Amino acid sequence: MSERWTPSSWRDKPIQQVPAYPNMDELKAVEAQLAGFPPLVFAGEARKLKRALGKVAAGEAFLLQGGDCAESFGEHSADNIRDFFRLFLQMAVVLTFAGSSPVVKVGRIAGQFAKPRSAPNEKVGDVELPSYRGDIINGIDFTSEARVPDPRRQLEAYRQSAATLNLLRAFATGGYANLENAHRWMLGFVKDSPQSGRYQELSERITETIDFMRAIGLDPEAHPEMRSTDFYTSHEALLLGFEQAMTRVDSTTGDWYATSGHMIWIGDRTRQPDHAHVEYCRGVKNPIGLKCGPSLKPEELIRLIDLLNPQDEAGRLTLICRFGAEKAAEFLPPLVRAVKREGRTVVWSCDPMHGNTVKAATGYKTRPFDLILAEVRDFFAVHHAEGTHAGGIHLEMTGKNVTECTGGARAISDTDLHDRYHTYCDPRLNAEQALELAFLVAEQLKRERLARGRPMVEAAE
Repeated sequence: MSERWTPSSWRDKPIQQVPAYPNMDELKAVEAQLAGFPPLVFAGEARKLKRALGKVAAGEAFLLQGGDCAESFGEHSADNIRDFFRLFLQMAVVLTFAGSSPVVKVGRIAGQFAKPRSAPNEKVGDVELPSYRGDIINGIDFTSEARVPDPRRQLEAYRQSAATLNLLRAFATGGYANLENAHRWMLGFVKDSPQSGRYQELSERITETIDFMRAIGLDPEAHPEMRSTDFYTSHEALLLGFEQAMTRVDSTTGDWYATSGHMIWIGDRTRQPDHAHVEYCRGVKNPIGLKCGPSLKPEELIRLIDLLNPQDEAGRLTLICRFGAEKAAEFLPPLVRAVKREGRTVVWSCDPMHGNTVKAATGYKTRPFDLILAEVRDFFAVHHAEGTHAGGIHLEMTGKNVTECTGGARAISDTDLHDRYHTYCDPRLNAEQALELAFLVAEQLKRERLARGRPMVEAAE
């Protein structure tokens, strides 16, 4: 691969998962318009996230990354964003307090509009049409008109991302994230959950801790870190024309950054070392994620690490592992051993969603909660056995009370899926399932720290 990189050098490489736009002149005009728009995020924010991820790589923090499978134009609302952010805060509190670990919060939001597909076309009855590739590319309605890629959708994706980021920043710094609101976060819409007693207990312990801190002079008014939080955005860098248009030079360093999101990742279908997506991502200085599936060989992974993080920069590269419950214990250890043997600095994160998708007897695509938990447990077990750090978790989830994944505390069954199956693409954990998973991960983190002899936070005992 050539050493020379520009924001457009990916255009000289082979590319996968690219939509066939019928009007290339219109596409170029839209990309030129986007190139003049303000950045969605800033280089300094991306650098701050990279430093935080460096602590994750060192075993000093934990990465919580999650959000919608694919954001949709039709579901964009303040209530949906609030519910998602509240769920994220709930999960982060569980992991921080019960798991005694600082949490780096990265949402799949404000840019997760494009989706790779396993086939270019889909068939319903006798009708075959191009696959839905996310609202930034085409429409979900099964009509020939909706499935035509439309460049103007990129403008709407930008506007919605900007509006979402504006609200998220207000929530994160404007008081909603104040730890004194933890009681409301924990009990807001889960008070009727079978696990509500667990949330109530944790909420009361947090309240007692804050009361003690206030009594000794540590209160949110004097300590802004108690009333605000750092929240970052991420998405798959799939639509490279959009990414190039949002690539800007940082005036303070002269480096190139993708300003479409703080962190971007390369999917399992687009991680070919000599192809366009790796070429683009190797040149921007943002934190980069790399999806790692069962087909990835150890030597291929090392080559990708060499390309994406040649300086072995802490926090630069997150390996997002998505094998499936039946394959994680087989395919993860060789990758971990290869990275450890080569002495590379990475964040190891578990995506227990994508490898555990099944088709229910009722015809719905779903993900059994038991399989999701099993892959998370294997992920921690492998890293414990190899002496490495299980650094994070990557989830598709929603703050809404959907019925898309089976199992969990309410034991959602195949026959329940039709009740509230709202996803545009893949099934997501609902709020109760996501919180239940957070408690499991917190327990795993406690065991890991005890096994390594690290001191626990006193209040978490």
